[in-house]
Amino acid sequence: MLNRLILLAALLLPVGFAQAHQYKAGELEIAHPWSQELPPNAPTVAAYFVIHNKGTTADKLLSVDSPIADKAELHEHVMQNDLMKMQAVPVVDIAPGATVTFAPMAYHVMLLGLEDRSLLSDGKRFPLTLHFEKAGDVTVDVAVQKKAPDSSKTQTHAH
Repeated sequence: MLNRLILLAALLLPVGFAQAHQYKAGELEIAHPWSQELPPNAPTVAAYFVIHNKGTTADKLLSVDSPIADKAELHEHVMQNDLMKMQAVPVVDIAPGATVTFAPMAYHVMLLGLEDRSLLSDGKRFPLTLHFEKAGDVTVDVAVQKKAPDSSKTQTHAH
């Protein structure tokens, strides 16, 4: 019986790691990059993830890019005069020990001038490279999903 449990655990272990969907760049950890599946004619798509700074020094996300888009921009939603607005930001600061969440109605990556729409359907993945000031570059696979992950408490949106 014990051998069967060990075998079962060994078989399920890779599934747990596959679901983890995490990356590391220096002291930074990037968790679960995802994007929501959009209609085929959508002009842009947003990408989301969470950055944990496990280090004792600050870092900055300077820019992002992806081969599926002509342009990628860092954006945030802000409240101005009782209205929620989206605006581009030059960099995103990541304080030591901090967690910065890229989610709907918060920081996010906007991909403009979409090139390869075949990678934007449920179950597909596309590459996104994050360029950090200190941690360097890290390329992640963004999982395309029909809806936001259960852990996302914010509302989804489209541009």
